[in-house]
Amino acid sequence: MYWISDICLKGCENGGVKGDYQELVDEISALLGAPATLENRDFGLVAFGAHDSDDDTAMDPVRTRSILTRRSTPAVRAWFEGFGITRATGPVRIPAAPEAGVFRDRVCLPVRHRGVVLGYVWLLDAEPGPTDGQLSAAMDVAARIGALLADEERAGADLSREFGAVLVAGRGWQRDMAVAALHEALTSDAEGLHTVACVIPWPGGTPSVPMVPSAAALTTLPGAGVHALAALVRLRSPEALDPATTAAERLRTAAGPGATAGLAAPRRGLAELADSWHEALSAARAASAESRFGPVAAWGAIGPYRMLTALPRPPESAPDPAVLPLLAPSHAELARTAEVFLDRAGQASRTAAELGIHRQTLYYRLGRVQQLTGLDLNDGEDRLLLHMALKAARL
Repeated sequence: MYWISDICLKGCENGGVKGDYQELVDEISALLGAPATLENRDFGLVAFGAHDSDDDTAMDPVRTRSILTRRSTPAVRAWFEGFGITRATGPVRIPAAPEAGVFRDRVCLPVRHRGVVLGYVWLLDAEPGPTDGQLSAAMDVAARIGALLADEERAGADLSREFGAVLVAGRGWQRDMAVAALHEALTSDAEGLHTVACVIPWPGGTPSVPMVPSAAALTTLPGAGVHALAALVRLRSPEALDPATTAAERLRTAAGPGATAGLAAPRRGLAELADSWHEALSAARAASAESRFGPVAAWGAIGPYRMLTALPRPPESAPDPAVLPLLAPSHAELARTAEVFLDRAGQASRTAAELGIHRQTLYYRLGRVQQLTGLDLNDGEDRLLLHMALKAARL
């Protein structure tokens, strides 16, 4: 199980809320004699009715894509919204539009609760089509779906608020109170095994990623002005990180190009959530600094960045003065050479092979590094200073 503030995320692993949606969608399918599909207001797939595999007309490219990818394309969404479905209170018939990828006529049943649209039930339209009585009965079921979506949205908002409060609370009684409130909100799940995922940079606003439920809270990196998304994910075992990795990857994709994600070490209970948040944020920063970690990095895999990301660094502070000349853009090749050399424990043959240069070229570059920095690459402390400075510069 995961938790998120956005209503599009429906996943309870063993039935739960998702099963309720499926039963209601199946009820509409039975009422109208056609397979129905339920999407949230962001066109993320929630549930869909089965169809007779011998009936080729029950599927078209749009429905197939929605089921397989759990999301409609922007062109399809724009076409549908152009018919006023966001404001409609009753069924809306929408004609085909091959240029938008919509090859079949459709009927849309807006899913509303207290005047707010929360989703849509879709059916492929065909002659003779459903009667007014059938559509009225289906709208009654859609209203029940709306109430369910509204309840889940409220619950998600509560979890998001309580989760965010834990992450930003100071030490002592404030954090204790925040943890207690989140514990109460999560009920029996609170003592389970969890991890925290972090995505940076987050563009702001409510996450909207189909089938990636998580408790979500927005926070800001100190002094950097970058928004980060935090997600709390329940795990079955410390070794089975797939739910967290999947959630982090989909949230990262939603954040846009250049976003990275980090995963904290799994923990039981909520007492150490602040530590988990630090680990997840550090791993995300390390993934941003080092492409070799991949776009989603685990805290246990980021090596020296576990220490580097913990060091306080005011935004106005400059790199070590000895290393500063090497960090100039004109010396990027020398800096890269020095970093690879130190990464390879000073082994010249391995360094030259990785850089694709002759060993004499390597020695020349290392000599230039020593001239620029005044550091002795045969001295262990000088090597440590240079290595840490080069890594820190990436952050």
